[in-house]
Amino acid sequence: MKKILLILLSMISVSTLAQQDPPPRVTIKLPNEKAADIPPGPYQPTWESIKENYHTPKWFIDGKFGIFIHWGVYSVAAAGSEWYPRHMYGGMLKHHTENWGNPKDFGYKDFIPLFTAEKFNPEEWTSLFKEAGATYVIPTAEHHDGFALYDSDLTRWDAKDMGPKRDLIGDLAKAVRKQGMKFGMSNHRMEHWDFMYPTAATEHDLYEPEYADFYGPPQKPDKTKASAMGPSAEEVMEGKEAPQNQAFLEEWLARCQEIIDKYQPDMLWFDNGINSRTLDPLKLRLAAYYYNRAAQWGNEVSLSTKHDAYLYGTVKDFERQGRAPQVLTDYYWQVDEPIGHKFGYVEDLKLQTSSQIIRKLIENISKNGNLCLNISPKADGTIPENQQAVLRNIGKWLKINGDAVYGTRAWELFGEGPSVEDNKSDYDFRFTKKGDKILYAFYVRWQGNNAIIKSFSTENIGKVKEVELLGFKKVSFTQTRNGLEIILPDKNPNEDISVFKISF
Repeated sequence: MKKILLILLSMISVSTLAQQDPPPRVTIKLPNEKAADIPPGPYQPTWESIKENYHTPKWFIDGKFGIFIHWGVYSVAAAGSEWYPRHMYGGMLKHHTENWGNPKDFGYKDFIPLFTAEKFNPEEWTSLFKEAGATYVIPTAEHHDGFALYDSDLTRWDAKDMGPKRDLIGDLAKAVRKQGMKFGMSNHRMEHWDFMYPTAATEHDLYEPEYADFYGPPQKPDKTKASAMGPSAEEVMEGKEAPQNQAFLEEWLARCQEIIDKYQPDMLWFDNGINSRTLDPLKLRLAAYYYNRAAQWGNEVSLSTKHDAYLYGTVKDFERQGRAPQVLTDYYWQVDEPIGHKFGYVEDLKLQTSSQIIRKLIENISKNGNLCLNISPKADGTIPENQQAVLRNIGKWLKINGDAVYGTRAWELFGEGPSVEDNKSDYDFRFTKKGDKILYAFYVRWQGNNAIIKSFSTENIGKVKEVELLGFKKVSFTQTRNGLEIILPDKNPNEDISVFKISF
C-alpha cells in the first residue's frame, strides 16, 4: 500500500511540474534593447507612408508562378506534418516515444544532427524549378520550430553551425538568381513564442537551461490574449493583445533585419503569427526598414502576408487554393498551395497531379492572382522523383502555353461557363489579356466539336482578326453579336488545358 501511495504521489508531482508555468523567455541582448533604426528613405513607419509609396513589383505581376519550399529539421521525422516539433510533445507523443524515445531523452533538438542535407544540390534544385516554369522561389528561412536555415550571427541554432554545417539559404539564393529567377524568404519566428509548449508530455527537454536559446523556452498560451499562431477573426475584432513580450518582439525585428541585410530578399513572407493589430507599430517599422533598404539597392521588393496583417504594402497570401478569391479582385495576390497533402515532407505524401495544379494556376491568374506551389524535400536534400515529375509536367505545359500566362493581366471578366455564377455559358473558359489587342481563352473542359465564347462577341471586343490554338495552329472561327464560335480540331492536341490566342 505504501509503495502504491509513493507511486501516486510521484505521478502527481510530475503532473504538477508539467503544468507549472515555464521559465521566462530567453532573448538576445540588443543595443539599447531595440532592433536597428530605420534607414533613411521614402518610407516612414505609418500606414499613410506605406500606402503612398508602395507598388506591387512588376516581376511578381508578370511572373505568375512561384515555388515555395517547406524544408527543415522536421523533415527528419517525416511524420504528421511540418508541425511535428509541436505535436511530438502533444498529440503525437505516443508515436514519438515509440519511434524515437522519451522526449526528455530524445527531444526535438536531437533531430538536428540527423538533418544533414548531404545530397542538397542547389544548382539541381534550381534547374528543376526553371524547367517547371517558375519565376520566383521562396524557401522557409526559419519555420515555427526556431531553427534557421541561414547563416545567422544572432543564434547558434542555424544550419551553418549545426546539422548541415552549411548556409542552405545563401547557397540556394545564389543558384536561383544565377538562373534569372527572383528569390524570397519566409520567416515564421513569431509563432515560436509558444509553438512547442508541451500539452501532453510530462517529461521533456523543453525547459532545460542549456537549450533555452533554442526552445525559448516555449511559453504557456494565454487565453486572455490573442493566439501566437495568429489571432482568429474574433480576436482581431475584440482587439486582443498579441502575447509576445517586447524583448521577444525586438529580437524578432532584429532577426528580420539580419535576413534583409544579408540576403536582400525580393519577397519577405510571413505566416499568421503577425496578424494581430496590436503588432502594427512593429510591423510598420519592419516595412519601412525593408522598403528603404530595397530603395538603396534599387530593387522592387514586397512583403507577402495573410488576411489583413498589413493594411497596405503587401501581396496578400491565401493558404491553400480553397481560400483563394472566387472573383476578380482589384489587388494582386497569391496562393501558397502544397504539392501534397502536407507542406513538409512526410512518408507516403499524397500528391496532386500536374493537371490539378495547372487548373489552379489558371483560376488564379484570371482573377489577378499567382500560384506559389510548395514542394517538400527530404531531410537529405533530395526532391522526391514523383514531385519532380509533377513539376516537369507543369513545365511542359508552360512551354507551350506560357505566352498566355507570363506578362499577362486579368481581363474585365475572369471567365465564363457553368461554374461562373455571373457569366453562365455552356463552355468553360478562363481569360487573360496582353496589351490591348490580344486575349487568351483557356478552354478548361474540352468538349469537342465547336466552342462558343459569348464574351468575345463583336459588341464586346470588336472584330477578331485571327484565332490560334497555342502549340498547334491557327483555327477557323465565326464571330457574331452572340459570341465567337471556334472550329475545334477533332481532339484536344494538349494533354492538359488548351489555350486560344485571340487577336483583334
